[in-house]
Amino acid sequence: MTTRFPRAAALLLATLALPLATPALADHHQGTTIVQAAVASPDHTTLVAAVKAAGLVDALSGTGPFTVFAPTNGAFAKLPAGTVDTLLKPENKALLTKILTYHVVAGKITAANAVAAIQAGGGKAALTTLAGGKLVATLENGKVVLTDEKGGKATVVAADVAGSNGVIHVTDTVSLPG
Repeated sequence: MTTRFPRAAALLLATLALPLATPALADHHQGTTIVQAAVASPDHTTLVAAVKAAGLVDALSGTGPFTVFAPTNGAFAKLPAGTVDTLLKPENKALLTKILTYHVVAGKITAANAVAAIQAGGGKAALTTLAGGKLVATLENGKVVLTDEKGGKATVVAADVAGSNGVIHVTDTVSLPG
C-alpha cells in the first residue's frame, strides 16, 4: 500500500498542476458542443476559421465524444509567416484537414486520464489522432506536453473544458503530423 500512495499523490499533484479552463473557454454554457465553445472563445478565432475552412464544423459538432487539443491564436502566430493564410486557401483543404484532425482524439480524455495513462506507460502515452497519426503525451514540470511526429512540443496550458460532446485542452503550439 505504501507504494501506491506516492503514485496516487503524484497523480493528484500533476492533475492539480494543470490549469483548468482559460476564462474565454470557461464561460461557455453547459450543453455547448466543443465547436460552440471554441467559437465563443476570443483566444481561438484562428482555430475556428480553420475548422470552418476545412469543413469540419458538422463533424466536430457530432455526438463524439472527442478530445480536442486546441491551439490558441498565439500558437498559430508561432507558425512561419503566411502559413495560416496559405492553409486557409481552398486548394489546401486536404492538408488543413489533416493538421486539424491531428489535434483530435476519439473519446473523452480528461487531464486525470492523461496523467494516469502517462504514468501507466512509464512516462509516455501515445495518443492516436483522427488524422491517423500519433501524439506522445509526457509530463514536464507538472504539465502535460504533447510531442508531434515532427518533434514539436505543445504544452497544455488549460485543461478539461467540458463540452456536451467531449473535452478541450488548450495548447500553446500547433502540433504537426509527420
